[in-house]
Amino acid sequence: MSQHIEEHPIVDYPSRTPATFSFDGRTLTGLAGQPIAAALLDNGISVFRHTHKTGQPRSLFCGIGQCNDCVVVVNGKPNVRSCTTPLEEGMVIETQHGLGKVGVL
Repeated sequence: MSQHIEEHPIVDYPSRTPATFSFDGRTLTGLAGQPIAAALLDNGISVFRHTHKTGQPRSLFCGIGQCNDCVVVVNGKPNVRSCTTPLEEGMVIETQHGLGKVGVL
């Protein structure tokens, strides 16, 4: 059973074109233009990062780009807010561990 929003008065994706991407080495499919967070949740992934101090898992919280709970590493760039970043074909997305300094996980 699909959990995709098919019709909504505000939420709309520019296209319904499938986009293949990877998350932590797994090949997955989402919709081009949908928020990365939505694509991850559609694929059953709910942990996007782990905190620096305690290593606790974090996921989508505010959903509007105001917090940092949903940050991931995209194409090697850390601290990308998955709730506001559109999915693109071929993206390489990874769980972010800690502060997300380049080259440090």
